[in-house]
Amino acid sequence: MTARANEVQCTCHWGSAEELALLKVPDVELDPDLLYRTWHAPDWEDHGAVLRRVLPQFARALAGGLVEPYRMDEVGRSFARGDWPRWPVRQSAAVWEFLHAWWAHSLIDPDPVAPVHELLALCTEASAVISPWLTVWEGLEHPVADRHLAEAAARWEYDLLRDELPWTMWEDDHADDMRTGLAAWLVRHAPARLRGQPGTEELLHGVRLLGLTGPARWEDPHWPTQGCRTWP
Repeated sequence: MTARANEVQCTCHWGSAEELALLKVPDVELDPDLLYRTWHAPDWEDHGAVLRRVLPQFARALAGGLVEPYRMDEVGRSFARGDWPRWPVRQSAAVWEFLHAWWAHSLIDPDPVAPVHELLALCTEASAVISPWLTVWEGLEHPVADRHLAEAAARWEYDLLRDELPWTMWEDDHADDMRTGLAAWLVRHAPARLRGQPGTEELLHGVRLLGLTGPARWEDPHWPTQGCRTWP
């Protein structure tokens, strides 16, 4: 795959005409800096075509830990801008298969290339849905997946108790649905997997509070206030 023949970019801020020409030739390996500038740029005329051009190398870089974990939200936005679910069926299926495999592997990897809570944000941003990724996690009965769940829940607790999604979305039309879906999923599935893990007693109360609303939540004796909970 290649970028459009008439695709353009700013030579002052993005790169040279020679670098742009590489995107119009298939299967040429890009240096890491050019790869980054290509998937990261938000202003391609046809972002989907550009993403298809770099995706084999980009996927290897992601799974190989060559993209900094703090850039995972930007990765999700790049996939979203590419509008890959509308690609031809075989191409969109390949993207879905890659994201699914990377996600499932990371859940049972003791030291994934990016924290699981960052990868969930990436996958939901990229696909505009959250339930398939939570379903994979729910089906993995594995101590490492449970440890990742405890770490992620501790990250999410503060925002979810304020009725906010714990990450920002490029397009936030579905943010409320994702937030309520994530909170409801934690209430249903997290307690059994958190019990017995060290240091999760207060976190279990936080998860329980997600199932409450109004005064029942903030008048609960375990409602976190300054001095009685150190937020992550």
